[in-house]
Amino acid sequence: MTEIKTTDPTATEAGEEKDWTAAKAFFDSLKTNKPRPPKPQYAVTIAVSSRSLFNMVAEGKIYKEDGVEKYVAYQQERDNEPLMPGVAFPLVKALMTVNARLRRLYPDSDELFDIVLMTNNHAQVGVRLINSINHYDLNIERFCLTGGESPIGYLKAYMTNLYLSKDGEKVVEAIEEGIAAATMFASGDVENQLSDTQLKVAFDGDAVLFSESEIIVKQHGLDTFFEHEKEFENKPLAQGSLKGFLEALGMLQRKFYAKNERMTCPIRTYLVTSRSAASSGVRVLKTLRSWGLEIDEALFLAGAPKGPLLQKIQPHIFFDDQMFQGAKELGTTAAHEPYGIGQKYHKGIFIEQHSKDTK
Repeated sequence: MTEIKTTDPTATEAGEEKDWTAAKAFFDSLKTNKPRPPKPQYAVTIAVSSRSLFNMVAEGKIYKEDGVEKYVAYQQERDNEPLMPGVAFPLVKALMTVNARLRRLYPDSDELFDIVLMTNNHAQVGVRLINSINHYDLNIERFCLTGGESPIGYLKAYMTNLYLSKDGEKVVEAIEEGIAAATMFASGDVENQLSDTQLKVAFDGDAVLFSESEIIVKQHGLDTFFEHEKEFENKPLAQGSLKGFLEALGMLQRKFYAKNERMTCPIRTYLVTSRSAASSGVRVLKTLRSWGLEIDEALFLAGAPKGPLLQKIQPHIFFDDQMFQGAKELGTTAAHEPYGIGQKYHKGIFIEQHSKDTK
């Protein structure tokens, strides 16, 4: 009979620490100006797809029309031709700016952003991806290339805090695995419009940071919603899927505050909500307070369009539970978080949600 060996957690942790120490020593011995990647268990890990990081529209067309073999051959023929920046590119550059500031303040800290390229591309396509990343001097050391299979199963192994993709189906897969995720979309070249010294992250409120309060609006109307929010203003709202990411941003912001750099902090957060401040804003602010979280700017629009405000803010990413159609016209980089209650209603009418098993 085969002996079943039990795993000693302490021994496992000690082994991982030894491996990490060896990897750090090896990386430090290399003649490179690139900083070593942070230890994953302490980092804020953001996984991005290759089609989000780079513009691969032409390559995707070849894949769809001519098949995988011609697609891979096309990519291999262009190993040394850098891909053009994609929708997530300015965000990644901003994350690196924050990391550079943190490393100057805390040279030995692993509390940094860690960017992982998560793609179902063939390994041979990885040569062009690596060359493109090096061309733009991006600090991305961890890759996951799954050769046609979905990479979603690897997100937890990579200790992912947030997954960004242009593939809505994969985003839904990630959310069902318990990973915060959003579908990115934008139009045109937005890089020149965005700050290169400060990371700007904007969040919608309900169904993104806060969970499902808007079901009252959808089912019973605004008057009932206002009464409900007033009655329960001292009860924190349930957390939405991206509350954890806001917490991670707050943790990094506090590192700057601790060095008396609040006013020059390279991370700035925004709440952009359709709520009315007087009628339902107090509960939102008290909820954030109860969570120990800060938002740099809270913008209550009382139903007015979000587009003009976002055009003013010019965030690197705006998380919303509904497709923000103004993104295309205004150049806003938006990320659709697909599981808000708004997705279940159309003009106040409930849309039946079918399970995956329904034929």
